Amino acid sequence: MIGKTTPIPQLQLGQTGPMIGIQGLGCMGMSEFYGKSDEVESRATLEHALELGVSLFDTADMYGIGANEEFLAPFIKTIRDKVIIATKFGYTRTPQTPDDWSIDNRPEFIRAAVEGSLKRLGVEVIDLYYMHRRNDTVPLDDSIGAMADLVREGKVKWLGLCAVSEAELRAAHAIHPISALQSEWSIFTRDIERHVVPAAAELDITIVPYSPLGRGMLTGQSFANGLTDGDARQYFPRFSAENRGANIRLVGEIEAVAGAKGITPAQLALAWLYGQAKRLNVKTVPIPGTRKRHRLEENIAATSITLTPEEMDLLEPLAHAVQGVAV
Repeated sequence: MIGKTTPIPQLQLGQTGPMIGIQGLGCMGMSEFYGKSDEVESRATLEHALELGVSLFDTADMYGIGANEEFLAPFIKTIRDKVIIATKFGYTRTPQTPDDWSIDNRPEFIRAAVEGSLKRLGVEVIDLYYMHRRNDTVPLDDSIGAMADLVREGKVKWLGLCAVSEAELRAAHAIHPISALQSEWSIFTRDIERHVVPAAAELDITIVPYSPLGRGMLTGQSFANGLTDGDARQYFPRFSAENRGANIRLVGEIEAVAGAKGITPAQLALAWLYGQAKRLNVKTVPIPGTRKRHRLEENIAATSITLTPEEMDLLEPLAHAVQGVAV
């Protein structure tokens, strides 16, 4: 099963959010980090995603240092009422300091960041606004309070957090309802299952897994010869020379299960995530990133694939054998 042409199912974002497709689209790679991108094909991928029922499009102010938001703006303008635009604040990167990965959660920074994103996206309101990362020197009362003010002022509709702990998620939700939590979650990265996922399920917060395909590793593509200079993954521990071989062998086990089922490794990885979310009773909208229509169709097809308990069990031990920490 490679492609899918019928619209995907929907679920409600958080407690009070809109109905959205159960798979979103990560747009980061269209502007930065994974090497050169074809803007024409990327734009066609955005449009095709909408045709297939994708409604959540994910970006951030630091992707391309604003360039990704600007790239999305013409697309959003033509179909504003049909999409949920998610963007993020927190990183202090600028064109002058592209290697500055500091995090700022101060209210004054948040206010400046939201104005920049609104302008670049060409919208009057941001649908889902995430704190990209937490700086714990700033009290949550201050940062979440500032985000809540943006909701009251009509600049933001719903709030999200990224990569926070269970305690932080609960504390933030007590200040203002949190609709979505974006964290890394895949066959290879399952840290959030112990504490964070149960809390999200209890609070009716939608999990939005980023890198559900392990930044491409779970697709089965070969990384045996390393990565190009323009690819940020060359700096990630799981893609390092000392870890890559062991992890590729684990991918071989995924390929074997996928081959027996007649699907691709990427489809298996996404179907596993849907199955695991069902097991844990949490709403989940993964956002695999792609810049190509045929990969989009491949990923979307996973929304209609169900793994058997036996197939889930075969994949269960893989995360414990992965070499290198997630980033």
